Amino acid sequence: MQIEGTVLRGREFDPIEGRVVVEDGEIVAVEEAAVESDAVVCPAFVNAHTHIGDSIAKEAAVGLSLTDAVAPPDSLKHRRLAAADRTELVTAMRRTLRFMGQSGTASCLDFRESGVAGARALRDAARPVDVDPFIFGSEDPSVLDVADGFGASGANDDEFSAQRAAAEERGVPFAIHAGEPDATDIDPALALEPDLLVHMVHAQEDHLERVADRSIPVAVCPRANTVLDVGRPPIRKLLDHTTVALGTDNVMLNAPSMFREMAYTAKGFDVTAREVLAMATTAGAEIAGLDCGVVAPGRPAKLLVLDGDSDNLAGAHDPVRAVVRRAGVDDVERVVL
Repeated sequence: MQIEGTVLRGREFDPIEGRVVVEDGEIVAVEEAAVESDAVVCPAFVNAHTHIGDSIAKEAAVGLSLTDAVAPPDSLKHRRLAAADRTELVTAMRRTLRFMGQSGTASCLDFRESGVAGARALRDAARPVDVDPFIFGSEDPSVLDVADGFGASGANDDEFSAQRAAAEERGVPFAIHAGEPDATDIDPALALEPDLLVHMVHAQEDHLERVADRSIPVAVCPRANTVLDVGRPPIRKLLDHTTVALGTDNVMLNAPSMFREMAYTAKGFDVTAREVLAMATTAGAEIAGLDCGVVAPGRPAKLLVLDGDSDNLAGAHDPVRAVVRRAGVDDVERVVL
């Protein structure tokens, strides 16, 4: 298979005219050549933080505080999860995963509530879909029999040392929310030596230095932070200290569209388009140990092909900026997963 157009090649997303050659699901060559296609070929997205279980309560929490919307154990989110039957939950999550695939997402790093049962439900939801979620399980360490890692709600919510030890013993990542409502849970989160921090809206300079010293990546979710009115993540400072990935967070608050998340981030923060595209592709892939997120030989063919001649994208002078700031689901010509 050959996919022609303007290819955003390599880790720098250098735009070249040419083709991507794919054999047996792997990119075997990226060739510069004169082609007639107006397509824009870039890596498929990796959504670095989701809560797909929230698909059963879309828009239900708009206008609520962080505590009332999502905090365990008594928030609207957790009441809805407890009330949903398994078939309803699996169907809702599958539909969200299907939308993510249609909009160019290859994988997501999902914090899955409800322990072993919750992780199994997401596995079942993903089985007939091309999007492959990386599951951060919850509750008991036994969830690691099913999940790909452990995701903690926050260091002020509970004591997670046993789960951290279990993740380390198995050689899988331990992730934790930190610094979302305020800074009080950042130090205890750092004390757990996590492999991934989520949010860090209220990170202070000493926190940033510790993150840099330990090379701990951070997933930011600026749209969700805005909806919940908890503040704005210091994305520029985070990028200056560590790897930063982009996530859409709770499905009940925002559509899991990386196009919307990229545009919001690029237009509202001190970041370049290339930095944002890396946050939406390469960074999330590297955090989860995936091999996608880059258009380069030897990588899996996880690709997003946009119609560069759509009414929305035609005439764009910079293809990277066009993908990050302007493109949307309607511009998707093809998704290769």
